[in-house]
Amino acid sequence: MVARPDQPDAARQPDLRPVDADLFRAVFRRQASTVSVVTAAGAGDSDLPAVGLTATSFTSVSLQPPLVSFCLSRRSSCWPTIERAEHLAVHLLGEGQEEVSRTFATPGVDRLARHGQWHTGPYGVPLLDRALGRLVCRTVQHVPAGDHVVVIAEPLLAGVGAETRPLVYHQGRYTTVAATPGAEAALRTVA
Repeated sequence: MVARPDQPDAARQPDLRPVDADLFRAVFRRQASTVSVVTAAGAGDSDLPAVGLTATSFTSVSLQPPLVSFCLSRRSSCWPTIERAEHLAVHLLGEGQEEVSRTFATPGVDRLARHGQWHTGPYGVPLLDRALGRLVCRTVQHVPAGDHVVVIAEPLLAGVGAETRPLVYHQGRYTTVAATPGAEAALRTVA
C-alpha cells in the first residue's frame, strides 16, 4: 500500500516532534554556513565602542537594489552599537581564519583589540586587514524577529581578497569546501 501525501509512512519520515530550543539548534547545526565578521563603529557623537561579531547568518537579500542581511541577538553586547550605526562592514572569512572567527565570537572582551589586525575604513568602520571578500554597507532597516533583529544593509563599497576557499561552520566545527579538479578553472569561466 502506498502512503498518501497527507499520511507519510514512518520509513520515509524522520522522527518529527514539537520544536524547542535544543531541537532547533540541532537541526541548524546540520546546515553548513559560511562565516563572516560584521564590524561597526559607534555613531557620530555617541560614546559607544567600535564592535565586531561573528555571523553565520549573513546572506544576500536583493540584487536591485543590492541588499544583504544578518541576524543579531538583542542581548548581544554589540547590539547597542549596531543599532545606532549608520554604516557597517561585512568580512567574508576564508580557509585558515578560524581564529578570527573565534575571536569575534568571544563574549566579554574587546574583540577588535584582541584581533589587532584592522584599520579604520570609509565611514569610520573598522576593516579587518585580510578577508575573502569585504562589503562596506549603509544600514537600511532593523526588523525585529523574536529575540533577534534582522539587520538589512545596502552595500556601497566592495572588495575581493585572495582567491581561497571559504571558511564554513558545520556541526559545531570549522571546515571548508573540498577542492575538486578543474573547479577553480570552472569558477573563473563562470565569473
